[in-house]
Amino acid sequence: MKNTALTATHQALGAKMVPFAGYNMPVQYEGVNIEHETVRNAVGVFDVSHMGEFLIEGPNALALIQKVSSNDASKLTIGKAQYSCLPNEDGGIVDDLIIYKIKEDTYLLVVNASNIEKDWNWISSKNDVGADMRNLSDEYSLLAIQGPKAVEAMQALTSHDLAAIKFYSFEVGDFAGIENVIISATGYTGSGGFEIYCKNSEVQQIWHKVTEAGAKPIGLAARDTLRLEMGYCLYGNDIDDTTSPIEAGLGWVTKFTKAFTNSEALLAQKTEGVTKKLIGFKLDERGIPRQGYDIVDADGNKIGNVTSGTMSPSLGYGIGLGYVNTDFTSVGSKINIQIRKNAVPATVVKLPFYKG
Repeated sequence: MKNTALTATHQALGAKMVPFAGYNMPVQYEGVNIEHETVRNAVGVFDVSHMGEFLIEGPNALALIQKVSSNDASKLTIGKAQYSCLPNEDGGIVDDLIIYKIKEDTYLLVVNASNIEKDWNWISSKNDVGADMRNLSDEYSLLAIQGPKAVEAMQALTSHDLAAIKFYSFEVGDFAGIENVIISATGYTGSGGFEIYCKNSEVQQIWHKVTEAGAKPIGLAARDTLRLEMGYCLYGNDIDDTTSPIEAGLGWVTKFTKAFTNSEALLAQKTEGVTKKLIGFKLDERGIPRQGYDIVDADGNKIGNVTSGTMSPSLGYGIGLGYVNTDFTSVGSKINIQIRKNAVPATVVKLPFYKG
């Protein structure tokens, strides 16, 4: 079990620790609902240092990224970030990731913790263009400072104008007394804020100053309920090696302006249509949908399965994501979630669930 540079800090704070993607991670401190509301209404900080970071550099860095990623990274300018995915050869997804353009010919790829080795091997196997690749995952820490009061609470910690950093943009500069920190206006909660990339040796100081400035520590359980209210995919639940970006509703990050891994087959899917799609649904009666539950039609025939589900802390009812036959994907479609012996009625809704 790996630890982050802050594991001892979380334990000292009384966090409930659990194994996650091979790391010892804080799942909650005060309680999921309290922490969820803190991020929706004020400001919280997550230790997400288990995420992976790859540096890809050199004159052929972009060529490699264009080949392995579905989005069009040629559109990136220095100081901008882009959400993308790594398609496999079989119509599925190796991982989803964020690509940052740090300098001309220098890119940072941020990948999921559970996929670090898999992604590294995959990208390396496609690197016949001689791009310089470095795996920085064990050297860097990542804090997500999230919530509507993030700018106000954190402004005193940096000389950069935080309010001026637009969504999916970033600055490299001073933060909490540390130089050369990436301050990125990204996140996985839908409530605004920043993600801070720094060296492991620097994160303790940054964590201390961020919490001193008013950010409450938040665990991974609330991170999951927050992202689900936004309809954001979680790798391993809603997307994996068997789900295509088109099926998963990630057509918006799948750009056919260039060739990339399996792009011809994915273009055919986009043109001809698919047989199942990822939808968001809300329960019409009491109940909590869970990953793996069957989705059935009015006659009890299985039409899909739940990939993520929870009782929404912000909305007060059960919500979930799942794949269903395309006949049931229209907003307003009536479906049923098989919760033990009960087929609980549900309605397909437009994402996100939480509108802010």
